[in-house]
Amino acid sequence: MEDAATGGAFGAILNGLVWFFSNIAMSFYNLGYALTHPSSWLNWSDSEAVMRFVYYGASPELFFVVFTTVLVLTVIGIWRNNVMWGMVRGLEAFGNTVGRVAAWAGLIMVLQQVVIIFVQRIFARPDLSFGFGVPVTFDVSWWSEELKLYNAIVVALCLAYTFIQGGHVRVDLVYAPVKYRTKKIIDMFGSLFFMLPMATLMWLYSWFFLWRHLIVPKPSASEGLDRLLMKSRALRWNVETIGFSPNGFSAYFLFKILIVLMCGFIFLQGVTFFWRSYLEWKEGEESEGKYHDHDRVGTGEEAYDHAEF
Repeated sequence: MEDAATGGAFGAILNGLVWFFSNIAMSFYNLGYALTHPSSWLNWSDSEAVMRFVYYGASPELFFVVFTTVLVLTVIGIWRNNVMWGMVRGLEAFGNTVGRVAAWAGLIMVLQQVVIIFVQRIFARPDLSFGFGVPVTFDVSWWSEELKLYNAIVVALCLAYTFIQGGHVRVDLVYAPVKYRTKKIIDMFGSLFFMLPMATLMWLYSWFFLWRHLIVPKPSASEGLDRLLMKSRALRWNVETIGFSPNGFSAYFLFKILIVLMCGFIFLQGVTFFWRSYLEWKEGEESEGKYHDHDRVGTGEEAYDHAEF
């Protein structure tokens, strides 16, 4: 009995390894096919292409394509550190740019709230128009609920940017007193075993959560490609436009899109953080913060720098 159990466990492990490495090998073909046949998944006038896009957006095939790409780039970066530094600088610059642009949504949110108060309390108008020529006109309650979208933009698109800037609150139990290289090992471990798996799981859930509010029949994560292609025969767009109030904001599908984007930015930043931590571990303390584009406060703003509440 023990020999049979041992043999069964060994066979399961062997099958798992074969499955794993075969998927890595197939990822090169899958990536090449997707790039050379974009109409099979980007031609959204074809319902089958839409369903392929939905399926592959959270599929094992995409996971192994991303995994293999990151693995290959990591190996190249270990061989050529200057290449890895270039990727770190590029991805951090991308995250910083997106975050700095998205942060302006906070100012728009404040200005729009002021306008809403004036319209409601001073002019006693039930609606509000923005734009020139053909203005966009909605009920005041619509504009009031839309303020949530600006807040969501700041949260979703500035999350990775804030991480790059070191602005997130951290609970330090053992990190501060340990040696420099130990800190970098902790950073690499955290990005590999916490940040990247969390971003991957959030993507898998949020991807189908998004598409269930955009099309019918509603796709499911448990359905294979063949099943989704069968559903594509009855596919039609059914974008969510239901608000919380009769005249309220009616584009809540945008929040689902922001969730997906947030997961993507977190994943990219997890990879970038692993690469930076490895390079700083390898090159020593003199490389800490190398090429880091940190925001600087202006004159008169010093009191708010690293403020604690």
